[in-house]
Amino acid sequence: MRTGRVVHGGAVHGTTTAPDGRVRLADGRVLDEAEVQWLPPFEVRTIFALALNYGDHAAELAAKSSAEQAGFLQAQRSEPIVFLKAANTLVGHGGLTRRPADADFMHYECELAVVMGREGRRIARAHALDHVAGYPVANDYAIRNFLEPYYRPNLRVKSRDACTALGPWLVSRDEVPDPMSLALSTHVNGALVQEGNTRDMIHDVASLIEYLSGFMTLGPGDVILTGTPKGSVDVKAGDEVVCAVEGVGRLVNRLVDDWTPAPGG
Repeated sequence: MRTGRVVHGGAVHGTTTAPDGRVRLADGRVLDEAEVQWLPPFEVRTIFALALNYGDHAAELAAKSSAEQAGFLQAQRSEPIVFLKAANTLVGHGGLTRRPADADFMHYECELAVVMGREGRRIARAHALDHVAGYPVANDYAIRNFLEPYYRPNLRVKSRDACTALGPWLVSRDEVPDPMSLALSTHVNGALVQEGNTRDMIHDVASLIEYLSGFMTLGPGDVILTGTPKGSVDVKAGDEVVCAVEGVGRLVNRLVDDWTPAPGG
Protein backbone atom coordinates (compact mmCIF):
# COMPACT_ATOMS: atom_id res chain seq x y z
CA MET A 1 0.00 0.00 0.00
CA ARG A 2 1.14 3.55 -0.76
CA THR A 3 -0.05 6.38 1.44
CA GLY A 4 0.68 10.08 1.44
CA ARG A 5 -0.38 13.53 2.61
CA VAL A 6 -1.28 16.52 0.45
CA VAL A 7 -2.85 19.94 0.67
CA HIS A 8 -5.90 20.57 -1.50
CA GLY A 9 -8.61 23.19 -1.13
CA GLY A 10 -6.90 24.66 1.92
CA ALA A 11 -7.01 21.38 3.88
CA VAL A 12 -4.60 18.51 4.55
CA HIS A 13 -5.76 15.17 3.14
CA GLY A 14 -4.55 11.63 3.54
CA THR A 15 -4.06 9.98 0.15
CA THR A 16 -3.52 6.67 -1.57
CA THR A 17 -2.71 5.87 -5.19
CA ALA A 18 -5.61 5.43 -7.59
CA PRO A 19 -5.48 2.53 -10.11
CA ASP A 20 -4.46 4.96 -12.86
CA GLY A 21 -1.58 6.31 -10.76
CA ARG A 22 -3.31 9.53 -9.78
CA VAL A 23 -3.93 10.75 -6.23
CA ARG A 24 -6.99 9.45 -4.36
CA LEU A 25 -8.07 11.60 -1.41
CA ALA A 26 -9.56 10.01 1.68
CA ASP A 27 -13.01 11.25 0.61
CA GLY A 28 -12.73 9.34 -2.68
CA ARG A 29 -11.91 12.21 -5.04
CA VAL A 30 -9.21 11.42 -7.60
CA LEU A 31 -6.89 14.24 -8.66
CA ASP A 32 -3.91 14.74 -10.93
CA GLU A 33 -0.54 15.09 -9.23
CA ALA A 34 -0.29 18.76 -10.24
CA GLU A 35 -3.60 19.59 -8.53
CA VAL A 36 -2.24 19.06 -5.03
CA GLN A 37 0.61 20.33 -2.89
CA TRP A 38 2.59 17.40 -1.58
CA LEU A 39 3.65 17.11 2.06
CA PRO A 40 6.01 14.56 3.58
CA PRO A 41 3.89 11.39 3.46
CA PHE A 42 3.64 10.80 7.23
CA GLU A 43 3.81 12.69 10.52
CA VAL A 44 7.53 12.82 11.23
CA ARG A 45 8.95 12.44 14.72
CA THR A 46 12.77 12.17 14.93
CA ILE A 47 14.91 12.39 11.78
CA PHE A 48 18.15 10.39 11.82
CA ALA A 49 20.59 10.79 8.95
CA LEU A 50 23.62 8.72 7.98
CA ALA A 51 26.88 10.15 6.70
CA LEU A 52 29.27 8.12 4.57
CA ASN A 53 27.18 4.94 4.61
CA TYR A 54 28.22 3.96 1.07
CA GLY A 55 31.85 3.03 0.53
CA ASP A 56 32.00 4.53 -2.95
CA HIS A 57 30.75 7.91 -1.69
CA ALA A 58 33.27 7.89 1.16
CA ALA A 59 36.02 7.17 -1.39
CA GLU A 60 34.67 9.96 -3.62
CA LEU A 61 34.99 12.46 -0.78
CA ALA A 62 38.34 11.07 0.34
CA ALA A 63 39.76 11.75 -3.13
CA LYS A 64 38.90 15.43 -2.63
CA SER A 65 40.23 15.64 0.94
CA SER A 66 43.56 15.99 2.69
CA ALA A 67 45.48 12.86 3.69
CA GLU A 68 44.33 13.27 7.30
CA GLN A 69 40.69 13.66 6.32
CA ALA A 70 40.90 10.75 3.88
CA GLY A 71 42.18 8.51 6.67
CA PHE A 72 39.26 9.53 8.85
CA LEU A 73 36.80 8.73 6.08
CA GLN A 74 38.15 5.24 5.61
CA ALA A 75 38.07 4.57 9.35
CA GLN A 76 34.33 5.13 9.72
CA ARG A 77 33.21 1.62 8.80
CA SER A 78 33.09 0.15 12.31
CA GLU A 79 30.31 2.38 13.66
CA PRO A 80 27.65 4.43 11.82
CA ILE A 81 28.05 8.22 11.64
CA VAL A 82 24.58 9.44 12.62
CA PHE A 83 23.30 12.98 13.09
CA LEU A 84 19.88 14.51 13.76
CA LYS A 85 17.90 16.85 11.56
CA ALA A 86 15.15 19.31 12.48
CA ALA A 87 11.58 19.02 11.17
CA ASN A 88 11.87 22.36 9.32
CA THR A 89 14.21 20.69 6.84
CA LEU A 90 11.46 18.66 5.18
CA VAL A 91 9.63 19.50 1.97
CA GLY A 92 7.32 17.26 -0.03
CA HIS A 93 7.39 15.93 -3.57
CA GLY A 94 7.50 18.78 -6.08
CA GLY A 95 8.76 21.19 -3.42
CA LEU A 96 11.42 23.88 -3.69
CA THR A 97 14.86 23.97 -2.09
CA ARG A 98 16.90 27.17 -1.99
CA ARG A 99 20.53 27.32 -3.00
CA PRO A 100 22.34 29.84 -0.75
CA ALA A 101 23.97 32.73 -2.60
CA ASP A 102 27.37 31.86 -1.10
CA ALA A 103 27.25 28.11 -1.82
CA ASP A 104 30.31 26.98 -3.81
CA PHE A 105 29.16 23.38 -4.38
CA MET A 106 25.69 22.10 -3.54
CA HIS A 107 24.64 18.57 -4.40
CA TYR A 108 21.68 16.20 -4.01
CA GLU A 109 21.81 12.97 -2.01
CA CYS A 110 19.39 10.29 -3.22
CA GLU A 111 18.54 8.03 -0.28
CA LEU A 112 16.26 5.23 0.83
CA ALA A 113 14.37 6.45 3.90
CA VAL A 114 13.17 3.98 6.55
CA VAL A 115 10.10 4.82 8.64
CA MET A 116 9.52 3.10 11.97
CA GLY A 117 6.04 1.75 12.66
CA ARG A 118 6.44 0.20 16.12
CA GLU A 119 8.11 1.30 19.30
CA GLY A 120 11.17 -0.64 20.36
CA ARG A 121 14.32 -0.55 22.47
CA ARG A 122 17.30 -2.87 22.01
CA ILE A 123 15.79 -4.34 18.86
CA ALA A 124 17.72 -7.36 17.63
CA ARG A 125 18.95 -7.15 14.05
CA ALA A 126 17.08 -10.35 13.18
CA HIS A 127 13.74 -8.72 14.08
CA ALA A 128 14.52 -5.14 13.09
CA LEU A 129 12.53 -5.04 9.85
CA ASP A 130 9.40 -6.15 11.75
CA HIS A 131 9.42 -2.68 13.33
CA VAL A 132 9.44 -0.85 9.97
CA ALA A 133 6.24 0.76 8.65
CA GLY A 134 7.57 1.44 5.19
CA TYR A 135 9.85 3.41 2.91
CA PRO A 136 9.80 6.75 1.04
CA VAL A 137 12.49 8.37 -1.13
CA ALA A 138 14.63 11.17 0.32
CA ASN A 139 16.88 13.82 -1.21
CA ASP A 140 19.07 15.35 1.51
CA TYR A 141 21.05 18.25 0.01
CA ALA A 142 24.60 19.04 1.11
CA ILE A 143 26.62 22.22 0.65
CA ARG A 144 30.25 21.21 0.70
CA ASN A 145 31.82 24.57 1.61
CA PHE A 146 29.46 24.87 4.60
CA LEU A 147 30.73 21.62 6.13
CA GLU A 148 33.31 21.90 8.90
CA PRO A 149 35.46 20.04 8.12
CA TYR A 150 34.71 18.93 4.56
CA TYR A 151 33.34 15.52 5.42
CA ARG A 152 31.27 16.22 8.54
CA PRO A 153 27.60 17.26 8.34
CA ASN A 154 26.70 20.08 10.72
CA LEU A 155 23.72 22.14 11.83
CA ARG A 156 24.15 24.97 9.31
CA VAL A 157 24.15 22.69 6.28
CA LYS A 158 21.84 19.89 7.35
CA SER A 159 19.06 21.75 9.18
CA ARG A 160 18.36 24.48 6.65
CA ASP A 161 14.73 25.15 5.75
CA ALA A 162 13.42 22.78 3.05
CA CYS A 163 16.84 21.21 2.42
CA THR A 164 15.44 17.65 2.46
CA ALA A 165 12.75 16.44 0.09
CA LEU A 166 10.79 13.37 1.25
CA GLY A 167 8.12 11.35 -0.54
CA PRO A 168 6.09 11.09 -2.64
CA TRP A 169 4.62 8.03 -0.89
CA LEU A 170 5.17 5.94 2.19
CA VAL A 171 5.41 2.49 0.59
CA SER A 172 4.43 -0.22 3.07
CA ARG A 173 7.00 -2.75 4.21
CA ASP A 174 5.24 -5.65 2.51
CA GLU A 175 5.77 -4.02 -0.91
CA VAL A 176 9.54 -3.88 -0.33
CA PRO A 177 10.49 -7.38 0.78
CA ASP A 178 14.26 -6.72 0.53
CA PRO A 179 15.33 -3.13 1.20
CA MET A 180 18.95 -4.16 0.67
CA SER A 181 18.65 -4.80 -3.07
CA LEU A 182 17.18 -1.61 -4.53
CA ALA A 183 18.62 0.50 -7.34
CA LEU A 184 18.97 4.24 -6.72
CA SER A 185 19.37 6.94 -9.35
CA THR A 186 19.37 10.71 -9.71
CA HIS A 187 18.70 12.77 -12.83
CA VAL A 188 19.35 16.52 -13.08
CA ASN A 189 17.40 18.19 -15.89
CA GLY A 190 16.91 14.75 -17.44
CA ALA A 191 20.59 13.71 -17.36
CA LEU A 192 21.63 10.69 -15.27
CA VAL A 193 24.19 11.84 -12.67
CA GLN A 194 24.05 9.22 -9.89
CA GLU A 195 23.55 5.47 -9.71
CA GLY A 196 23.88 3.00 -6.88
CA ASN A 197 22.27 0.12 -5.03
CA THR A 198 21.30 -0.28 -1.40
CA ARG A 199 23.30 -3.51 -1.27
CA ASP A 200 26.41 -1.30 -1.14
CA MET A 201 25.53 0.26 2.22
CA ILE A 202 28.26 -0.19 4.81
CA HIS A 203 25.64 -0.50 7.59
CA ASP A 204 22.41 -2.08 6.36
CA VAL A 205 18.90 -1.12 7.43
CA ALA A 206 18.51 -3.81 10.09
CA SER A 207 21.93 -3.00 11.58
CA LEU A 208 21.07 0.70 11.77
CA ILE A 209 17.84 -0.05 13.66
CA GLU A 210 19.70 -2.34 16.03
CA TYR A 211 22.40 0.30 16.59
CA LEU A 212 20.05 3.24 17.23
CA SER A 213 17.66 1.27 19.43
CA GLY A 214 20.61 0.08 21.48
CA PHE A 215 20.78 3.42 23.29
CA MET A 216 17.38 5.04 22.67
CA THR A 217 13.76 4.05 22.11
CA LEU A 218 12.59 4.23 18.50
CA GLY A 219 8.94 4.83 17.76
CA PRO A 220 6.34 5.37 15.03
CA GLY A 221 7.23 8.30 12.80
CA ASP A 222 10.96 8.10 13.40
CA VAL A 223 12.73 8.13 10.03
CA ILE A 224 16.24 7.02 9.11
CA LEU A 225 17.90 8.51 6.01
CA THR A 226 20.32 5.74 5.09
CA GLY A 227 22.98 7.59 3.07
CA THR A 228 23.80 8.11 -0.59
CA PRO A 229 26.12 6.50 -3.16
CA LYS A 230 28.74 8.39 -5.18
CA GLY A 231 27.89 10.80 -7.97
CA SER A 232 28.03 14.36 -6.63
CA VAL A 233 27.32 17.09 -9.20
CA ASP A 234 26.87 20.77 -8.40
CA VAL A 235 23.26 21.93 -8.86
CA LYS A 236 22.06 25.46 -9.53
CA ALA A 237 18.87 27.46 -9.20
CA GLY A 238 16.44 26.36 -11.89
CA ASP A 239 17.59 22.74 -11.93
CA GLU A 240 15.07 19.91 -11.61
CA VAL A 241 16.38 17.00 -9.55
CA VAL A 242 14.66 13.60 -9.71
CA CYS A 243 15.70 10.93 -7.19
CA ALA A 244 14.35 7.42 -7.68
CA VAL A 245 14.51 4.26 -5.59
CA GLU A 246 13.46 1.00 -7.22
CA GLY A 247 10.04 -0.14 -6.03
CA VAL A 248 9.61 2.93 -3.83
CA GLY A 249 9.11 5.91 -6.08
CA ARG A 250 10.30 8.93 -7.97
CA LEU A 251 10.82 12.14 -5.99
CA VAL A 252 10.92 15.46 -7.89
CA ASN A 253 12.46 18.60 -6.38
CA ARG A 254 13.51 21.96 -7.81
CA LEU A 255 16.25 24.42 -6.89
CA VAL A 256 15.56 28.13 -6.57
CA ASP A 257 17.63 31.19 -5.67
CA ASP A 258 18.30 32.15 -2.09
CA TRP A 259 16.18 34.76 -0.33
CA THR A 260 16.37 38.26 -1.78
CA PRO A 261 16.43 40.80 1.10
CA ALA A 262 13.67 43.40 1.03
CA PRO A 263 14.80 47.05 0.85
CA GLY A 264 15.95 48.05 4.30
CA GLY A 265 15.45 44.47 5.61
